[in-house]
Amino acid sequence: MATVQIQGASMSYGAVSVLRGIDLHVRDGEFCVFVGPSGCGKSTLLRCVAGLETLTEGQLLIAGRDMTHAPPAQRGVALVFQSYALFPHLTVRQNLSFGLEIARTPKAVIAEKIQSVAQVLQLTPLLDRKPKALSGGQKQRVAIGRAIVREPGVFLFDEPLSNLDAGLRVQTRMEIARLHREYGRASTIYVTHDQVEAMTLADRILLLHSGDDVKRWGSVAQVGSPMELFHRPVSRFVAGFIGSTKMNFLPGTLVQAGTASSRVRLASGVELDAAVDATRLPPGAAVTLGIRPEHARIGTGGQHLSGSVQWQERLGDSTDIHIAWTDGATALVARASGLHAATLGQRLAVTLPADQLHLFDTDGRALPRSVDLSDLPLPTH
Repeated sequence: MATVQIQGASMSYGAVSVLRGIDLHVRDGEFCVFVGPSGCGKSTLLRCVAGLETLTEGQLLIAGRDMTHAPPAQRGVALVFQSYALFPHLTVRQNLSFGLEIARTPKAVIAEKIQSVAQVLQLTPLLDRKPKALSGGQKQRVAIGRAIVREPGVFLFDEPLSNLDAGLRVQTRMEIARLHREYGRASTIYVTHDQVEAMTLADRILLLHSGDDVKRWGSVAQVGSPMELFHRPVSRFVAGFIGSTKMNFLPGTLVQAGTASSRVRLASGVELDAAVDATRLPPGAAVTLGIRPEHARIGTGGQHLSGSVQWQERLGDSTDIHIAWTDGATALVARASGLHAATLGQRLAVTLPADQLHLFDTDGRALPRSVDLSDLPLPTH
């Protein structure tokens, strides 16, 4: 059992800054996921925790001990690599026991640990095979087992599912979640660019900035539970990254601001009410309305916009319908349940409920929503 405390962490490669002022406390037994676009620094931050990279500034504490400059072997962590990193000339049994043998663990203890881990990971029939005789999922389970037998205080996963096909990713993701429950004494830090993995595995998510704003690159965009980031994004960046399909954004002008409701005029002249407190902005301020596709409803059950169907993505259980305005530009995506009967070019109305709208200022900061979100599963620790 071990906590991980990252305090004021920054890292640079020469003049290139890849991490900026990161603060995070991973608690005992917590499953924390680092997520963000490619190049945001999430794997670099993980490698700093593992001791494979050294922070330029800041401090790293593991189990309350300063490990900022400690070698990897002294940190009490186990890293599962994206590429498995198995010894090709050794059997599964030998791969699992290698670290324990280096640590001069008694042979009887090694045999007991391997038997226990192999049973949990369903590796018992494979113990005498070499990696070349294993599938991708089996290799990944061996890599995870090699970490488990060491009984570390912290598990570190660096995009462990990126080399697997879609079906195997789901299966292995479930296995990782189950293993964390069974070995819940250890804290887990998991790096991925896949938000589905982040949303389904994490107790808390650390989302890192990336993109055009170089001043924020490698800094924390938001930390919170998956549902907090989904329902309470603090910025347009977070709102656009979390969610599949991503949130729709509609530019507009603030007409009237209130603590419980504010009105926005779109470029088309249509005015919409949002359950957002926009009182810190003056009337006439440029703003951006946001709504998730699953909250945009086909039909005229309230305030709505209308346009023509430009494209459909049939997903089986739902259909994403791309609605375009008269200028031909895609304005928003609405998600309908099942196989919707819309045809290309058909005119459709889309209802945008006021209590599902988000509002962002010109700096991309979210304005506070005035709807009751007290039932969200927010962090309790």
